[in-house]
Amino acid sequence: MSGTSTGATAEAMAEAMAEVPPSLLLAGFGATNRAVARALLSRDHTVTAFDDGPDAATIAAAEALGLELQIAPDDRRLRQLVRAADAMIPTPGLPEHHRALAAARDSGVPTASEFDLARIWDSRPIAAVTGTSGKTTVTEMAVAALRCSGLEAVAAGNNDLPLVAAIEQAGAEVFVVEASSFRLAHSLRFEPRAACWLNFAPDHLDIHRDLVSYERSKARLWRWLPPGATAVANRLDSTVMAHLPEDRAAWTFAQQGPADWSCRAGTLTGPSGPVLGVRELRRAMPHDLANALAAAATAAAVGATTEGLGQALRSFEPGSHRVELVASIGGVSFYDDSKATTPHATVAALRGFEAAVLIAGGRNKGLDLRGLLDAVDCVSSVVAFGEAADEVAEVFAADRPVRVAADMGEAVELAASAAEPGSAVLLSPACASFDLYPSYAARGEDFARLVKDLADRSRCGTVPS
Repeated sequence: MSGTSTGATAEAMAEAMAEVPPSLLLAGFGATNRAVARALLSRDHTVTAFDDGPDAATIAAAEALGLELQIAPDDRRLRQLVRAADAMIPTPGLPEHHRALAAARDSGVPTASEFDLARIWDSRPIAAVTGTSGKTTVTEMAVAALRCSGLEAVAAGNNDLPLVAAIEQAGAEVFVVEASSFRLAHSLRFEPRAACWLNFAPDHLDIHRDLVSYERSKARLWRWLPPGATAVANRLDSTVMAHLPEDRAAWTFAQQGPADWSCRAGTLTGPSGPVLGVRELRRAMPHDLANALAAAATAAAVGATTEGLGQALRSFEPGSHRVELVASIGGVSFYDDSKATTPHATVAALRGFEAAVLIAGGRNKGLDLRGLLDAVDCVSSVVAFGEAADEVAEVFAADRPVRVAADMGEAVELAASAAEPGSAVLLSPACASFDLYPSYAARGEDFARLVKDLADRSRCGTVPS
């Protein structure tokens, strides 16, 4: 491969990329590309990197690796960097309209991802999980099921451990990869042994050119499945099912109705029979059941046993900020679902409640928030906050009482005053956190702190009636 071989198609490059090219350009130097740089340099590749707005820690990380990080190169310099490389690896989340991607297309320089490097360097099996929502939970469930089945499984990808770093773990027997659209979009040839697509709904339109591009990126999960691999698909999602490969083994999952993995007579059941009773799960909201079925199918496809599946799902605790109970105050339960950054995720959470006061808002990622109305029957009233407060208010104005809060503190107070005993307050923002918080976790932690403060004041009798 060479940066001078203009006109090469991605598929031709995928066929030809049997080894990592000698010279690579890293577009952006966040956590993933730092791991990529370490892996490449340890294997004697030539690495160049640039970043449009690095902080001191990013610059220090480059210096520690002996790299001279190019900072916000102008267009002329960027074209030089691209043309000097054999391939470019964009940082996950690099917007599709970024000038570096345009320069690579114009110069015939292929883009690749850390998945491509891991495929070339390591042959251990991979189970991959993608979807608009639920990826992290299903990945964690699948890892637990494989470990309970006696296999040393490692979670990697769209978390704190990039796949190129995970493959350095000599004892790992199988990797469960959370495969974001950002990584899939630039992968030349991703070849998981099991590949689960959970669901599809609008998301990341601040990164992808449009919804079609986002869908095409997700569909690359199944593009290069090797012989003997298994595709795992949500039977109830028409977009997912439309991409299901016809020339590979496939398992479908659904909470209800005909599917290879489903809930039958109160029991999670797969092709080999019952796995465990629904009542044995720590939590059994509709999305919990879908996640459990998807994780069971994915893990089983790479060696998990029925006993291991049951043991793992029985003991699995949902992660923080995922419909997490914070406190009950005066008969009202307060839940933190701060990780829900799309209408699709918020709707999934709402369907676990008969009626909830919804706290929603933040920074919209270019999505149509009217999708929240798909669960309007589960909403008693709404508190809107953040940059998207007016958008949220407009969505619900004709159907439910809406109040706008200046910040999270006021949102908690307004929601508490609107909730009836026996009901719930649900922080499920449907938006990103970056207007007011550095992360969804920080947002959820602030909500929890405020709710616990409200609980303390309620016990002391200092909450106004």
